[in-house]
Amino acid sequence: MYKLSATELKELFSKGEISAKEIAQNTLKRIEKFDPEVGAFLHVHKDRMLQKAESLDKKKQSGEKLGSLAGVPIAIKDNIHINGTITTCGSKFLSNYKAVFDSTVCRLLEEEDALLIGKTNLDEFAMGSSTENSAYQKTRNPWDLACTPGGSSGGSSAAVAARFCPISFGSDTGGSIRQPASFTGIVGFKPTYGRVSRYGLVAFASSLDQIGPFSTTVTDTALVMQVISKGCDRDSTSIHAKTPDYLAALSPSLKDFTIGVPWHFLEQLNEDAKQNFLASVEVYKQLGAKIVDVDLDILSHSIAVYYVLATAEASTNLARFDGVRYGVRSPKATNLEELYDLSRQDGFGAEVKNRILLGTYVLSSGFKDAYYKKAQQVRALMIQKFKDAFLKCNLVMLPTAPFPAFKLGAIQDPLQMYLQDVYTIAANLVGAPAISIPSGFSSNNMPLGLQLIGPQMHDKEVLSAAYAYEQATGYGKKIPAHFDKEAL
Repeated sequence: MYKLSATELKELFSKGEISAKEIAQNTLKRIEKFDPEVGAFLHVHKDRMLQKAESLDKKKQSGEKLGSLAGVPIAIKDNIHINGTITTCGSKFLSNYKAVFDSTVCRLLEEEDALLIGKTNLDEFAMGSSTENSAYQKTRNPWDLACTPGGSSGGSSAAVAARFCPISFGSDTGGSIRQPASFTGIVGFKPTYGRVSRYGLVAFASSLDQIGPFSTTVTDTALVMQVISKGCDRDSTSIHAKTPDYLAALSPSLKDFTIGVPWHFLEQLNEDAKQNFLASVEVYKQLGAKIVDVDLDILSHSIAVYYVLATAEASTNLARFDGVRYGVRSPKATNLEELYDLSRQDGFGAEVKNRILLGTYVLSSGFKDAYYKKAQQVRALMIQKFKDAFLKCNLVMLPTAPFPAFKLGAIQDPLQMYLQDVYTIAANLVGAPAISIPSGFSSNNMPLGLQLIGPQMHDKEVLSAAYAYEQATGYGKKIPAHFDKEAL
């Protein structure tokens, strides 16, 4: 069962060849058997999942219409709310916080009869690129348990890569879906900003954050996007537009398709990633796509712009965590000021504190114009540069990451860690849809990913081009050898 895609599982359940309870039990058994080695999950909602499965079986027996995700097990990153369950954001600060409402995404998934498994591990408050900043545990890459699965959505990517579930959800602020998808050899999609509601997502950087899915196939990504691409009155940035037919848009043909490549921006690649990218360009040529050079020199400033804007927004968003309204309150405080200070000192980890300090600095009266305002101006220029590029091409193609997954603990320099996102940040800064798809393996047999970026609201074109590549190569079908077996 673990080899089946979400589409295949749903079809078997709909035909009555397998029950929702069997799917749930098989999923839970696999997690119980293998997750101690991976560390993908922080919380598994076993009873809740089994109850949902039993009610879904009754619904089918009674002849009621089934949802489009009927019987599909889905994991949720632990910064997205499921009503009545703990949401920690990977932080000690929220170890006792129980969500009092559903995120829009989780509500829509359950309305379509998905089986929500539980919460996956992440870098604290989604700040990191390796899932080493979690306050609870390190998550390991199923392809090599000594390596990182990427971050910040490393738990969600590892859960799909190890085939604990066919779909999971993460959040992408600067590449936190696409980079781990690349590291673990699966599909990771960041929709157009506002295309998926952020209501119920604990904010890191509000103008950059976007919820999106991980899956083993582009078809499954399209299937789940049909469900979650809906306007939401509770999210002021939500786009109220008709949901496209993502599944119907999938096609192996790339006739009259033009893909832009900013060749000058590929200096950061190691040799394995460079050769893999060049091979991927040849695949698209063979599929009939025209490859053109596009000028995106401005992307060399993307990391600097991102770490000014993202930290500024983080320092504002995290100001609400004060030990008063929710979260863990310091028992050492003797007055209100100490309560604020000590609760934050004890509750936040080192990386979160670093980003709050940097964000507060760039917003301070003496530096706001020099840093924050300037970064916003460069962001506006980036948006225009992408608009100019899309006059020449349908999509822009880049590597997802400059090199394959690295060993846990191998990168200690924060600046080197930030460079992990050199190819992914731009899509967040301009609000564009972007996908990472498996594109092969490095010389040491670690997965590599290819990234496609489209104009805003052209999500289905991004998925269609990714689907054509997937059908031509089949890299995503491979499963890490250690987990390619039943949980007996």
